[in-house]
Amino acid sequence: MASSRSRRVEYDRFIPVRSAMDMDFARCALTMPSRPQRDGSIESPSSAAYQKLLVQCILKNRSRIFAFKSAPESPADKVCQFDEDNRPHKKQQRRIPKDPDRVLAAYDIIDDDRLNLLDWGSNNVLAIGLNDTVYIWNAANKSGTKFSRALENNSPVTSISWSPDGKVLAVAFGNSDLDLVDAATGRLLVGIQGDSHSFVCSLAWRSNAILTTGKSDGSVVDYDIRKDDRAICDYKGHRLEVCSLKWSELFGRYLASGGKDKLVHIWDARMAVANHHPCQHQLLHKISNHTSTVRAFDWCPTRSNLLASGGGRNDHCIKFWNAANGVCLNSIDTGSEVCALLWDKNKSELLTSHGFPNNQLTLWNYTSMTRKTELFGHSSRVLYLAGSPLGGVVASAAEDETLKFWNVFETPKPPKPKANTMPFAQFSVIR
Repeated sequence: MASSRSRRVEYDRFIPVRSAMDMDFARCALTMPSRPQRDGSIESPSSAAYQKLLVQCILKNRSRIFAFKSAPESPADKVCQFDEDNRPHKKQQRRIPKDPDRVLAAYDIIDDDRLNLLDWGSNNVLAIGLNDTVYIWNAANKSGTKFSRALENNSPVTSISWSPDGKVLAVAFGNSDLDLVDAATGRLLVGIQGDSHSFVCSLAWRSNAILTTGKSDGSVVDYDIRKDDRAICDYKGHRLEVCSLKWSELFGRYLASGGKDKLVHIWDARMAVANHHPCQHQLLHKISNHTSTVRAFDWCPTRSNLLASGGGRNDHCIKFWNAANGVCLNSIDTGSEVCALLWDKNKSELLTSHGFPNNQLTLWNYTSMTRKTELFGHSSRVLYLAGSPLGGVVASAAEDETLKFWNVFETPKPPKPKANTMPFAQFSVIR
């Protein structure tokens, strides 16, 4: 009977099929001696062992010569076999070092939850305020310098903030003065004298020209550093010190403020102002869900209307807000004071710093809000956090007078260069 590759042919079980037989095995089985020698000689043990090994290894202990049906299909033809390289691999979890990558001394740092003494600019330069001096640390070449201002009363630094382009550093002092310093030369560009009854606690740049300040008397003021009459707008709502300010993005729509009065205010810069107060922005949402000072909050970098805020010693909670309607989306009790809060710019992760009892840094997965890791190293509450503009590294400072650098966030991969489909597109004339 003829066979084809497309279908399997069944044979008669009583008639042997020559095409299905192994003729080499049949010839070997017929000629191999299986009985004692006729001359009466005895087969040597080595020869018997060889014959046994031959049957096992070569002949596979087969005994049949005839074949009455085609051989069954090999299981290897039906079951997909995976070698080690083709097996699906589980995604390896990122390893987060438990110890800081670098530790610097931060002598005379002030432990005051109203102040903001640490900022990392887009120029990859870190600034920290230590008493009446601002120290500059360049992360690229690991070099440090200091900017010191001669004051009669040696007024301490109360807040610092880099402009979005990293060219100007804003420094506020306890005597209510505000200085804008050229980052390249250290030269004073603009000096703003404030009221003697209040000082600047927090700073936030809306653009390279508009700087927002939060003061100890609860006032929030916009300054245009290009104008002679620099105060252009104010925000009324807080009764006590404004501990933190954050714009939702560059040229952002929403401004968030938190203070010692346990309130979070959200302002919409696009809302129309009242006719009788043309220089005063109207309050969009007044949030009073926290039960302690609110100094820790940050806007989500991927969702412009999502705000995360953290409460102080008597609160312990992280809350998430929809800035458009003021609704609380989630609330998590962390078990300790939330001193600072920072979103990862490249991934849905959130880093918080805490106070008593553990003074730890906690990395959270968003939106599940499960703890991914906890970092211990400070011996007092960690009031200040700042993230590298390159991603990956976060700096933390505490009253224990140390500035620590942690490789906590995932370092973003450099984008792949786009293939140039038109190799001569950069030339206007082809010769």
